[in-house]
Amino acid sequence: MINIIPIPAFKDNYIWALHDRQHAVVVDPGDAAPVRAWLDAHKLKLAAILCTHHHHDHVGGICELAQLYNVPVYGPLHENIPCISHAVGQDDEVEIAELDLQLSVLDIPGHTHGHIAYLIWGVNGNAGAVFCGDTLFGCGCGRLFEGTATQLHHSLQRLAQLPDDTLIYCAHEYTEANIRFALACEPGNAQLKQRQANAHALRTAGQPTLPSTIALEKATNPFLRCAEPEIIRALHLHGLTDNTELAVFTAMREWKNHF
Repeated sequence: MINIIPIPAFKDNYIWALHDRQHAVVVDPGDAAPVRAWLDAHKLKLAAILCTHHHHDHVGGICELAQLYNVPVYGPLHENIPCISHAVGQDDEVEIAELDLQLSVLDIPGHTHGHIAYLIWGVNGNAGAVFCGDTLFGCGCGRLFEGTATQLHHSLQRLAQLPDDTLIYCAHEYTEANIRFALACEPGNAQLKQRQANAHALRTAGQPTLPSTIALEKATNPFLRCAEPEIIRALHLHGLTDNTELAVFTAMREWKNHF
């Protein structure tokens, strides 16, 4: 039985931890302190570290944890990250023997040049779970820091092709803010309005809005809905003249930067 829980870090980061009540794997530990405290509190042994991209709020705690617990560190093949022991990329498999866990690696560039995701199939009866860092967020997507809009759009489409019940574990609690932008893009989306109410209730109760699912993102995330007429009409008011999905995505990402 694999449990997946968020360890809060910084202002709005989640360091995802997978554990079986004996061993644990952490994803994107930008800060070592909350991971150490959580492992100590639950009397768990760290088995491995997974990293999706090189930004400091995702890697800042890796070296300390790797040295303290003497564990392997998996990270993107095309990024230079200190203390990575196993560089991985598209179609590589990561095996964590202590948890009897196997993860598939997906290349999903755009936010950064070498951004990757880790995909698990069949966790606790679910179709899958994907740890996608800062590429796909709850009702949003990452900024373009290094890659191109074409790359990021393609990466999101790759994730959208996963089974609808795949669980989405992204690295930030951005959902409520992203929903406000999504409603500016598509105010007539009833499922989006319901998601706003659900997210508000969760946050009011001190609970994360994550994980999401691929189905929920396809129904409410404007960056996965670039062919929707209402979204295209909204972007026409912001100067859009090309209705192709890539042009809509590019214009929407730029609008979100200044929203």
